[in-house]
Amino acid sequence: MISYSFEDLVKKFKVEYHAGGSTQNSVKVAQWMIQKPHKAATFFGCIGKDKFGEILKTKAEEAHVDAHYYEQTEQPTGTCAACITGDNRSLVANLAAANCYKKEKHLDLEENWKLVEKAKVFYIAGFFLTVSPESILKVATHASEKNKVFSLNLSAPFISQFFKEPMMKVMPYVDVLYGNETEAATFAREQGFETEDIKEIARKTQALLKANEKRQRIVIFTQGKDNTIVATADKVMSFPVLEIEQSEIVDTNGAGDAFVGGKLK
Repeated sequence: MISYSFEDLVKKFKVEYHAGGSTQNSVKVAQWMIQKPHKAATFFGCIGKDKFGEILKTKAEEAHVDAHYYEQTEQPTGTCAACITGDNRSLVANLAAANCYKKEKHLDLEENWKLVEKAKVFYIAGFFLTVSPESILKVATHASEKNKVFSLNLSAPFISQFFKEPMMKVMPYVDVLYGNETEAATFAREQGFETEDIKEIARKTQALLKANEKRQRIVIFTQGKDNTIVATADKVMSFPVLEIEQSEIVDTNGAGDAFVGGKLK
């Protein structure tokens, strides 16, 4: 077994840097699809005051994303090495500063909250429920009160399992919910839906308590190459996924995030 540090990977291999993280991936794709005006998409997150933080700021700028980071010194900037060999990939993440976001030190600041008030559509990955659920609730309630679109992603099965309470506090404010088939199945079990049928899971999730009744919740569950399921207040729909030759797939890393980015646009 060979072990490499992030520094070793940079020295030994050709490395490409990207402004990553689940939510930032989606925001970046949304901005790419919008094209102009530049910086139509704004991102909040947390980084360290270090080399990787500077690289992240540069890459976000190159992607024309209006990134406003909370910069702190407790932890270094989070990193994730995506190692791609042929059709295979391996991800090694060090969350670090990503776990250090503070509502009172960033979101609550007047200059940052003005950006929230200016926005019309919000998207937050479920991963952030492990960091600052109070920040999510503040943005979610604002969106509900102002009749703006608030979107959330189930993100991973463990979120529905171990962060069920903060997730369900946010759920009444969710206008659009995303997830894949595995995340949907775990959510259903945790909610006691007593069904493994993904269409029925989508229907039951759509019908959960909703704060802003002016906007009926939309639930979108992807299933890889299989049909994407969409539930609205009126019906549950199934959309086929366009087949792509395996040889034409460059990289599956961030595919789910890119899907969301396309919908946000």
